[in-house]
Amino acid sequence: MKQDQKLPLPAAADLFSTQEERDDAGREKVLHIPLSEIDAFPDHPFQVKMDESMQAMADSVKAVGIQTPAIVRQKEDGRYELVSGHRRKKACELAGVDTMPCIVRSLTRDEAIIAMVDSNLQREVILPSEKAKSYKMRLEAMKRQAGRPSKENLSPVGTHLRSDEELAQMSGDSRNQIHRYIRLTSLIPQVLELVDAGKIAMRPAVELSYLPEEQQQIVFEAIGSEECTPSHAQTIKMRKFADEGRLNDDVILSIMQEEKPNQAEQFRIPREKIKRFFPAETSAKTVEETIIKALELWQRQKNRNKDAR
Repeated sequence: MKQDQKLPLPAAADLFSTQEERDDAGREKVLHIPLSEIDAFPDHPFQVKMDESMQAMADSVKAVGIQTPAIVRQKEDGRYELVSGHRRKKACELAGVDTMPCIVRSLTRDEAIIAMVDSNLQREVILPSEKAKSYKMRLEAMKRQAGRPSKENLSPVGTHLRSDEELAQMSGDSRNQIHRYIRLTSLIPQVLELVDAGKIAMRPAVELSYLPEEQQQIVFEAIGSEECTPSHAQTIKMRKFADEGRLNDDVILSIMQEEKPNQAEQFRIPREKIKRFFPAETSAKTVEETIIKALELWQRQKNRNKDAR
């Protein structure tokens, strides 16, 4: 079964491993560490979801165990901190397994942050909030490392490239896009959840991130009451009013009530009012087509009754 994360590239493994952690053949030692002694990474930005994939991983652990060791670092109190393998640890817990194979690496806090983010960025699906928090953590760690020689006396990180340029090269996102993601960390949780759900696009989300938290809360409440999300143009207007000190509840509501081009002449029926007529998995298109057919049938019946008079 495919594991949730891949081990860092060999070059990274060589950089972050000590001689004591290797066997006579130069291979890294794998230790079976009790789960009770392994702590989650502080402020870990990547979610561990209880979904079908997790259940499948747990079933695999029951059948064949963990095939790719996790990466941990030992803390001052003797316990271990998980750098890579949070989903594997959860799968072990679900499978009733008490220990997990791990490679112990001697890492500083910043080295651990970089290794943690890099291993998780290999996931196939990453939420905007996960990218936002992980990019921020990694960029801050890189900036702290700038000018500081590594253990192997290599060139300091960031000597030839700005930290954000280096992160852009390894992540595949442009510098500007990385900073857009990092702006999302200034959103209140409720709005950030809407971004993760695809209900608010990146650009309007970035504009909203510049609003004070209390005004973001008002926008979130207006999204619920008006049953629509603000467009990019509307969020730009909100930010302009905020910069001028003129953004308040009434202004936010007024902007939210403006008709957007893609909403012109549209009629919305709250899902709550019609959900008893359709199974939960029914698509919006099917609902719309069914309602249209029902209205056509009603219209024909109405016309027949009129002709019969």
